Amino acid sequence: MDGGALIAEVLRKQGVRFLFTLCGGHISPILVGAKRADIRVIDVRHEVNAVFAADAVARLTGVPGVAAVTAGPGLTNTITAVKNAQLAQSPVIILGGATATVLKGRGALQDIDQLALMRPHVKWAVSVSRVRDLVPVLERAFAVALSDVPGPVFVECPVDLLYAPEIVKSWYSAKTRPDRTPTLQERALAAYLDIHTWRMFAGANSVRVGPARVVAPPHPPTDEVRAAAKALQAAQRPVIVIGSQAMALPGEARAIAGAVESLGVPVYLSGMARGLLGAKHRLQMRHARKAALKQADLVLLAGVPCDFRLDYGAHIGRKAVYVAANRSEEEMQRNRRPQIAAPGDAGRFLQALAQAARGLGATPERGEWVAKLRAADDKRDAEIAEQGAAGAADAVDAAEPTVSPLDLFRRLEATLPNDSVLVADGGDFVATGSYILRPRGPLSWLDPGVFGTLGVGAGFALGAKLVRPDAETWILYGDGSVGYSLAEFDTFVRHKVPVIALVGNDASWAQIAREQVEILGDPIGTELRRTDYHTAAAGFGGVGLELRSPERIDAVLAEARATAKAGEPVLINAHLRRTDFRKGSISM
Repeated sequence: MDGGALIAEVLRKQGVRFLFTLCGGHISPILVGAKRADIRVIDVRHEVNAVFAADAVARLTGVPGVAAVTAGPGLTNTITAVKNAQLAQSPVIILGGATATVLKGRGALQDIDQLALMRPHVKWAVSVSRVRDLVPVLERAFAVALSDVPGPVFVECPVDLLYAPEIVKSWYSAKTRPDRTPTLQERALAAYLDIHTWRMFAGANSVRVGPARVVAPPHPPTDEVRAAAKALQAAQRPVIVIGSQAMALPGEARAIAGAVESLGVPVYLSGMARGLLGAKHRLQMRHARKAALKQADLVLLAGVPCDFRLDYGAHIGRKAVYVAANRSEEEMQRNRRPQIAAPGDAGRFLQALAQAARGLGATPERGEWVAKLRAADDKRDAEIAEQGAAGAADAVDAAEPTVSPLDLFRRLEATLPNDSVLVADGGDFVATGSYILRPRGPLSWLDPGVFGTLGVGAGFALGAKLVRPDAETWILYGDGSVGYSLAEFDTFVRHKVPVIALVGNDASWAQIAREQVEILGDPIGTELRRTDYHTAAAGFGGVGLELRSPERIDAVLAEARATAKAGEPVLINAHLRRTDFRKGSISM
């Protein structure tokens, strides 16, 4: 069994079903080995999307996603996605090809210091120098990726560890045994290479691949859970904010939702937690979060740091009891110290909190508080609906047919099936959609997370659709962000992954342009064209639809759904009228 096959066997035993890659000479044995091990190899058109796809698989399954990329530029192309996974706390394994062990530092093709490149962006970066070490190192990589605060791990796999010994020996012997009597220097080099090769392969035949690593999540301390339960029992106006990190154990999503419901506390959901309580749960609030946090007498942040999204903690009233549950001690203490800090898995904390609260007796009556927040929420929904209707009327009356983004999202929201996944990749258009679209259930919304990365769309959708093939999977693209990964329509076609992409085309980087023009008086760098993205998607083998008229919204959405259901990826190029719906929304 060569090194590539050993790696593939470790992946199989760890429960990996997909290997995302872009081919390269340094990693070919890994790809062939994975195919022979019945791991589906999905090759993409840009390495960054291989890591994004692996990230999505990790978020939705809890099993680390795996990407294999070739050396040098193959690896450097992944950095944005790797950093995004680090900040989003996603357990991802990056297998990086590398030049042969004897050629490192000698000017070989694509040979760079890959460990120095990757160390700042991963939990662990390691290079393997012997075939027998591939298995234990990779098994440890899975454990490291999942333990404590999850995150990416990089394993460098030099090319001469991946091929069979006889092939590697032939590479070296061919360079040291010309058709003449070798010199003393050549004999010494040949002896060195023989010893080096023996060392590389020594013990490889005795290596055994173990079962999947079981990594216990950090459980929150009992004393802090009890203290939080007592504080919650005394609170009259509590609010819970749940973020992506609370969903680090995807298999427990339903149990977490049940715990939150039993607590009876108004809740705001963000990131991967969107959809946790379904589309229209009475406790789930979506608007006026800042006002609610200011009025609350207790605020619980579950898997959410006090960063720019909460104005660095300023959104929480100074007199409120602040409770935090987080796997990261650093995040939990950032900008504002909680009175009750529970280090550990935030999802497990919510479940333990619900159990502890039940032991304290009846839940306090908070109907008036819930009703107050619900009224504010409903009022904002009504305002958005009114703006959407007005925008639709304006679009009909316009000389140039265009679509109101509010109206478009209201129509999409009205017809989204219960089994759907929404991938958010964009600025103004996608953020507008987040006010209107309601994810139908847990693990049905994917966004980049705190890094605010554009370009996640195709990779995230690829991973999501492979994991949940029966789900209707939408990519919500801005016309800026679609430029990062439009070529992956070729991947969708080749691998028969029928996603639906909805591009909000307003010929602008609108989120930036709106404030830039008002403050600086110049749109430089923010202007685009009303490009025929639908034609490009068709050129890659998919189906392209163009939407210019509001009267065609329902028909085009229906056609896109039918096309995807028939097995073809489809892109809707929706020409938008510009709005000031999100004026003043830039975060710093």
